[in-house]
Amino acid sequence: MIKQQFETPTGYKKWTYGFLAVGLAAFIAGVMFLALSKEEHDHTRFWAVLLQNSLFFLFTCNACMFFICANTLGHSAWQTTFRRVPEAISALVPVFSVITLVIFIAIIMGGQTHIYHWIDKKAVANDKILTWKSGFLNPTFFFVWTIITMFVWSYTGAKMRKLSREADDEQMATEQARKYIWVNTVWSGIFIVFFALTVGSTIPWLWLMSIDAHWYSTMYSWYTFGSTFVSGLALIALFIIFLKNHNYLEYTTAEHLQDVGKYIFAFSIFWTYLWFAQFMLIWYGNIPEETIYFKIRFQGPYESIFWINFCVNFIAPILILMTRGSKRNYAIMTFMAVALVLGHWLDFYQMVMPGTLGEHYSLGWFEWGTLALFIGITMHFTGKALSKSPLMPKYHPYIKESVMHHT
Repeated sequence: MIKQQFETPTGYKKWTYGFLAVGLAAFIAGVMFLALSKEEHDHTRFWAVLLQNSLFFLFTCNACMFFICANTLGHSAWQTTFRRVPEAISALVPVFSVITLVIFIAIIMGGQTHIYHWIDKKAVANDKILTWKSGFLNPTFFFVWTIITMFVWSYTGAKMRKLSREADDEQMATEQARKYIWVNTVWSGIFIVFFALTVGSTIPWLWLMSIDAHWYSTMYSWYTFGSTFVSGLALIALFIIFLKNHNYLEYTTAEHLQDVGKYIFAFSIFWTYLWFAQFMLIWYGNIPEETIYFKIRFQGPYESIFWINFCVNFIAPILILMTRGSKRNYAIMTFMAVALVLGHWLDFYQMVMPGTLGEHYSLGWFEWGTLALFIGITMHFTGKALSKSPLMPKYHPYIKESVMHHT
């Protein structure tokens, strides 16, 4: 029987509570053995792991709202039958914003200089590069722009979800439908412009690139976007397949899943282009203050993660998702979606850990336990958001085109 109102299955609840239980146990153990440890490396590991996970999941969930807004601006109808899925995932942006902000406060106000070296006033005073960057690399600017960013992401995302629910009420007359599409287009434009000003430029510089404060790359923000957009698309695919397997999303077909697969394939190539271009230009230039960033990642203790990153996030999708049939196959798409989420989580791990822990890094119980905690949070709040409204906006002006979609 086809169902339109999501009810959380027992198995889903068990997996959610399982991830949360494992994650909370790891977090409590992390507080006891790492945060309260006398070793500086333990403190740094604790906060660096929390920072990596909070930023990865915040960017990934926000990328799902980018997917909706980009398609809305392009008057794209094909995704209408399943748009409640990325909407539900994007509902976690306020949740992860609060978590991330608390972590930022603890790191910066707590003087965790091994994570953000620029919060050490004495170090900045004796460092030409840090002094030159102090106009924006300072706690006041950091927190003001961070709070503004998180608020606008959360507010515009909530506005788009509210507009979507208006399509559940009644059939729209022609003029009413035109006005509805116009309002959606305006709010999508606001989100996209601000998204470009934050994810496309300033925010990855502040939150991630400033961990290695002496180094910079003009491609870094787009590289971060590419990584998290692929992760967001993979999450969308996972929830579509899950819902289809439980007799939801009646009008979402293999045609729609194939197009999500095309997005994943295309932006995996986009991510790889930026990955290679950033690495190649720095390697070719051979300038010491630039190559130092890749030295520890390419030839140091992170070398294996560097190549796993390349194989999982590029080689696997280009070989496996090349064909039409693979993008329509639930098993293959599930495997690839899980692999890509983990692969880009490792990508973020490699962004954060070399600049914070250096050679003293670990990929053990606390790292995997924290990942389990954030997966549990994502599953819980996404399931909750999915159950709040019908899984398809049945009176949306573009619903007919989406139902009839053929790729």
